[in-house]
Amino acid sequence: MKIAILSRAPRAYSTQRLRAAAVDRGHEVKVLNTLRFAIDLTGPEPDLNFRGRPLSTYDAILPRIGSSITYFGTAVVRQFEQMDVFTPNTANGISNARDKLRATQILSRHNIAMPATAFVRNRADVRPAIERVGGAPVVIKLLEGTQGIGVILAPQVKVAEAIIETLHSTNQNVLIQRFISESRGRDIRALVVGDRVVAAMRRTALGDEFRSNVHRGGSVESVDLPADYARVAVRSAQIMGLRVAGVDMLESDDGPLVMEVNSSPGLQGIETATKLDVAGAIIDYISNEVAFPDIDVRQRLAVSTGYGVAELFVHAGADIVGGTLGESGILDRDITVLTLNRGTTVIPNPRTSQVLQAEDRLLCFGNMEEMRSLIPSRRRRARVRRLPKATPTTAD
Repeated sequence: MKIAILSRAPRAYSTQRLRAAAVDRGHEVKVLNTLRFAIDLTGPEPDLNFRGRPLSTYDAILPRIGSSITYFGTAVVRQFEQMDVFTPNTANGISNARDKLRATQILSRHNIAMPATAFVRNRADVRPAIERVGGAPVVIKLLEGTQGIGVILAPQVKVAEAIIETLHSTNQNVLIQRFISESRGRDIRALVVGDRVVAAMRRTALGDEFRSNVHRGGSVESVDLPADYARVAVRSAQIMGLRVAGVDMLESDDGPLVMEVNSSPGLQGIETATKLDVAGAIIDYISNEVAFPDIDVRQRLAVSTGYGVAELFVHAGADIVGGTLGESGILDRDITVLTLNRGTTVIPNPRTSQVLQAEDRLLCFGNMEEMRSLIPSRRRRARVRRLPKATPTTAD
């Protein structure tokens, strides 16, 4: 297999480890500077030039796109995708993860637990936003900060307002986020590859520093990741469209809270802490995907008018929770359940005796109208009716 690692830092630990892991497994690998590509849109087929010459054929790429070149880097990755070259992280996934606001919007829409977050621009909206996330102290985050840069802990509301006003005056967009006091100075980084967590570490801040990033002097230690943390990490990465990702979580009293999904996670800290060959796991995953690519089920099965593929989500409180698949009535409606996804577990061709649980996801093929009828109608948000102000009256 021929692999290209897209990186501007060929001497960086992560790049060298990935290259060595590929070489050790007998693959041909090249480290290519992302900025030296030229996207060729002149011909009938998508193409790329590198250093002024037509690019040779590759089986897979592994993007290591830095935040400073996100726009151009994702354009190069997108061109590789259009050339049918496998990439574990799509251009769309990288873009989603790089924008903290967009990532938060996507994850919250899929019911991923996160610290309460607000995004405002008008000065008058800042104090109400701080109150909505739980009041001071609050964490203020630049939308495109990395390695803990642009993350500020404001101890008081007035301090937070001053910081946000200053950042807004320089055209910076910021998130206002609840401070999780019980997890102060520490978090968990789970390294997701494919559909599993291959390594996990706990990062602890140095001294009074509340940011636990290794680049801020934090220490790392291996951790046995609880099953609920692993499920949240894998699902978060998959929702973002990433097959190789570092998922950062806080250990709150209510369970794991996702802070960030990183599309180009560093390997030095986690390999040092866990003594695991994370780079090798990434290369093995890419190799397996190139050898046995996923089938585009939607395109293969949508062969008849009115039939197609859909994923049905079992919501908590639904009538079918606790009952069997056969009792749910789904199979009686011209629908075939292909797989049942439960966290990181996939059950192919589940039996009618399979008991359904809350948050199960059923990948189904069948009559689209029947599947649409199973989707609960969207609840309208209740509008708060404001009573008219009372008009003072005079006494008789």
